[in-house]
Amino acid sequence: MRDTHYISTDVLSLEQVLDIIHRNKKIALSEEAKLNIKKCREYLDGKLKSRKEPVYGINTGFGSLYNIKISGEHLNRLQENLVVSHACGTGEKVPADIVKLMLLLKVQSLSYGHSGARLSTALRLIDFYNHDIIPVVYTQGSLGASGDLAPLAHLSLPLIGKGEVYYKGEVMPSEAVLEIMGWEPVKLLSKEGLALLNGTQFMSAYGVFMILKAYKLSYLADLIGSLSLEAYDGRIEPFDESIHLIRPHRGQVKTAERIRFFLDGSTLINREKKHVQDPYSFRCMPQVHGATKDTLHFIRKTFKTEINSVTDNPNIFIEEDKIISGGNFHGQALALALDYLGIAMAEIGNISERRTYQLISGLRGLPSFLVNDPGLNSGLMIPQYTAASIVSQNKQLAVPASTDSIVSSNGQEDHVSMGANAATKCLRLLDNTERILAIELLNASQALVFREPDRTSPFLEGVLERFRSSVPFIGQDRILHEDIAAAIRFLKDYEITAEMLSD
Repeated sequence: MRDTHYISTDVLSLEQVLDIIHRNKKIALSEEAKLNIKKCREYLDGKLKSRKEPVYGINTGFGSLYNIKISGEHLNRLQENLVVSHACGTGEKVPADIVKLMLLLKVQSLSYGHSGARLSTALRLIDFYNHDIIPVVYTQGSLGASGDLAPLAHLSLPLIGKGEVYYKGEVMPSEAVLEIMGWEPVKLLSKEGLALLNGTQFMSAYGVFMILKAYKLSYLADLIGSLSLEAYDGRIEPFDESIHLIRPHRGQVKTAERIRFFLDGSTLINREKKHVQDPYSFRCMPQVHGATKDTLHFIRKTFKTEINSVTDNPNIFIEEDKIISGGNFHGQALALALDYLGIAMAEIGNISERRTYQLISGLRGLPSFLVNDPGLNSGLMIPQYTAASIVSQNKQLAVPASTDSIVSSNGQEDHVSMGANAATKCLRLLDNTERILAIELLNASQALVFREPDRTSPFLEGVLERFRSSVPFIGQDRILHEDIAAAIRFLKDYEITAEMLSD
């Protein structure tokens, strides 16, 4: 199989992005993409020679300075000034994996030939990607409209030999790394700075990264929830196909089907039960987990459209002989989707903590706090506190960012999406959800020991065996921070597969 992904007008799918990441593929432009970029630049150069009237961002100032025409001899300086003046990011550094996705998605957007960047500029972005020279970008600074200006400015600084990059595990000045590589700084021509800075690649990269993680966490929620159901001596009937076919929400049906698969061959689930019903946190997993799956399906479609789009401004249309200033950089569609993702994943954490609470409550033949000699030992009393505190924080993080807007650029940019804020807080929320699920897994694994000699399914027993090699049974009180950390690592290391991405 090829170890290079060729960027073209073919639709870039979530599965392809996962393949590129997991196989650490190089990227390259297809011949079609090269031609699109060349033709667009040639058209723009011709227009600049023949057209007298100002064209926004090409021979004018930016934002509310749009009415100031810039003379021809300053057009190159204009573009470099744009990049350096807009590099106003602050806060934490964006994870390098997400910045690398930003590089991929920026090249994808330029490849359609509506942006006016030169081929050499796009190829230098590819050089950065392929050599793992990753620009240092900051989490704060984008309003999610006019593009992700500040983050994309930091992404672009290394092109002109400014800013910092990650190189061989260290943060270094870009100028020094360019010298090591023998690369001359790019001299930006008309429109190129704007093509690089206008766009939604910060929000989009976060979104793609989080959708992949969310699908994995959705799968793990089903798996861990199945273990908890077994540990709680739960009933199988709520997962019967008949129930879900008379309310056939796609995610609900999928969740019930997956849980039946996980429990196939279990002696625990099939033994006689003394109780006729389970609490909602067990019984309603298909309905709750399933609603999140349906949300993911919607968000996935939104981001699939976005990463296969042109999102800078103005846009160049050769066949129509038009250069049009519009608003494809506005991130409202992404902001709403990211807020929706946060709400949906907060619910996965919310119901997970409720199952943890039930497991430690001393019900259904389980000892209080899942430990021998409760009283002398506190057992798993306090990990539930930890999960509850994280769930509470997730509820705060799930408050929408997209309902806010602050006027900028002297009123020219009078409505913004705040999609970048939605993105960064959503990643915190997903990381929190992973921690909550890890705590549930710790509790379920502990509780199932008290069900022996009855066993769960061969599939789930295999998961438990791997987990317990890192987090063994808690016979007496010990430092549980270390067990929780090991449980989180176990989930982080759980490989994402194509099956997890199936809707």
